[in-house]
Amino acid sequence: MLANLDSLGYAQMTPIQAQSLPVIIKGMDLIAQAKTGSGKTAAFGIGLLNPINPRYFGCQALVLCPTRELADQVAKEIRRLARAEDNIKVLTLCGGVALGPQIASLEHGAHIIVGTPGRVQQHLRKGTLVLDGLNTLVLDEADRMLDMGFYDAIADILGQTPERRQTLLFSATYPTGIKQLASAFMRNPQQVKVETLHADSQIEQHFYEIDPEQRLSAVVKALNHFRPQSCVAFCFTKQQCQEVVDHLSSKGISAVALHGDLEQRDRDQVLAMFANRSTSVLVATDVAARGLDIDSLDMVINVELARDSEIHIHRVGRTGRAGENGLAVSFVAPAEGHRAQAIEVQQKAPLNWKQLDNLTPKNGTPLWPPMVTLCIGAGRKDKVRPGDILGALTGEAGIPGTQVGKIAIFDFQAYVAVERSIAQQALQRLSNGKIKGRSLRVRII
Repeated sequence: MLANLDSLGYAQMTPIQAQSLPVIIKGMDLIAQAKTGSGKTAAFGIGLLNPINPRYFGCQALVLCPTRELADQVAKEIRRLARAEDNIKVLTLCGGVALGPQIASLEHGAHIIVGTPGRVQQHLRKGTLVLDGLNTLVLDEADRMLDMGFYDAIADILGQTPERRQTLLFSATYPTGIKQLASAFMRNPQQVKVETLHADSQIEQHFYEIDPEQRLSAVVKALNHFRPQSCVAFCFTKQQCQEVVDHLSSKGISAVALHGDLEQRDRDQVLAMFANRSTSVLVATDVAARGLDIDSLDMVINVELARDSEIHIHRVGRTGRAGENGLAVSFVAPAEGHRAQAIEVQQKAPLNWKQLDNLTPKNGTPLWPPMVTLCIGAGRKDKVRPGDILGALTGEAGIPGTQVGKIAIFDFQAYVAVERSIAQQALQRLSNGKIKGRSLRVRII
């Protein structure tokens, strides 16, 4: 395990790992308060791999996550951590995809299940998932699961697990629902808390006082002034998300909305486009953005201040990760003054107020993202792999590989990013060529 961690570039422990791993390895129950991006997945991942018996093909560890994206991300990380062990099987069970293939995979057996509460509950009801041999249960982002209304589902799942299991609960905040879960289902849990404030040197925060009707134009001003390559703008409601996206689009700024009403397929597309840098601004609600794994996010905009100072710290912490510098811009209408005060109290430092008039367009060119996404009408179920798409674009004196960006493959479609200047050429190559010996439908999104 240590040699594998070394090869993965884990040189020293993050604070949450240093505090929680000794407790986890001793087999004790744990409540850990830590934010996304603090290294908590590796903490519980290393911990739950420790007691696994590779020869027993039953579910020995179960990780519950609020969203499919987070579950996929956690499963990916556990697979990387498990590389040193012999043949540990990790399976994800999430809604939004067909039950049949999941049932077939469960029949083959899996050591570790990562899933969302609703779908895990469904498999327990059907008897396709059995938790008799469970050693470790992890509740990841527990506060967000409760926000999404999963309390009863989690309580139901916990009720079907062996008494002697170890329970690890990770949460950014510590609301009453979590206290209830802990008192009902945990044995003498140890508590660790990692300071959630960010180093000021890493994240610069600017606060602007605005009139409510200036909100949309203020967002445009900030984007044209700071010109981020990637930015998440936080809103409260789906309606507000849509208003911001419509307004930005009308001003020639590439933006997409992410909220709870999106079909899984549309959600996959939005996230693929944002991750591959073919859209500059992701406008999201807090619930929808939870569990997003976004590398190097230049900027966060609070279109409206969060109602809770902990959520504000969470939003802001999405930029300035992994040693990079980040910027957070918050717009505050007079009625939100008390929210700003709460943030000031939490940060134990005065807020950095700026003048809206100082936001001036940096240069006249439109804020276009560097890449464009092509959608290909086949995916994992058609046995399409990233290499097939890359080969179709670059093969036989085609497009240089340096101009091709991220490739994301889903069950029935795939997305590839190419530099904006060669988008039409790439479309022609893929449309006229063959992938896996087949002509496939390709379009620019």
